[in-house]
Amino acid sequence: MMRPPRAIFFDVDFTLIYPGPTFQGEGYAMFCERYGIAIDAARFGEAVAGASAILDEEQDHVYAAEIFVRYTRRVIEGMGGTGGRLDDCAREIYDEWAANQHFFLYEDVEPALRELAGRGYALGLISNSHRCLESFQEHFALKGLISAAVSSAEHGYMKPHPSIFETAMAQAGVSAADSMMVGDSLAHDIEGARRVGMRGVLVHRSDTAPPRVADIPVIATLAELLPLLHGVRS
Repeated sequence: MMRPPRAIFFDVDFTLIYPGPTFQGEGYAMFCERYGIAIDAARFGEAVAGASAILDEEQDHVYAAEIFVRYTRRVIEGMGGTGGRLDDCAREIYDEWAANQHFFLYEDVEPALRELAGRGYALGLISNSHRCLESFQEHFALKGLISAAVSSAEHGYMKPHPSIFETAMAQAGVSAADSMMVGDSLAHDIEGARRVGMRGVLVHRSDTAPPRVADIPVIATLAELLPLLHGVRS
């Protein structure tokens, strides 16, 4: 019988929150217009897919803003953007990504976190973004629910580097055997956590078929997490 975790850590972007119109095709078009860059907003989806390899490239996992600026520039280029101010535009978009007002909390998140905290689980945040996690908790009325929070911009390393997971566990005062990581990225969240001995749960909110990996549960919303934990307890 597998013992239940004492602490559950969550990725933030696309696990707890999702971007609003500012970071969709029309929003990118507004940013680009300020820099004299013309793009086709309808190509946003394919441009994001084409740029995603930049975030998955093998690297030393040291946090660097330039990785995300380069990714954003590639998205703009994928929508047909050209010109000498591409980097300036990409950097402004990167800077704005840290602003909480551009994002929305998935509707299942707050009730799930409150239920888990009420049942005695320690909750933590481990994020690869440069968003202030203190202001994130305040903005989305999650203060008092979170025991540990580590962002890669402050920590210096990004998931899946082991040290960001280890730092979060140290903040929460738990061991890897007592910890579970919940996130939307198999490579960054789940495999990174498993390498340090944590368990992982993949959140797959898309309508597409989820990846299937042995011993990794897949959930569509956080409402499925508590029943899953009850199964672990049995």
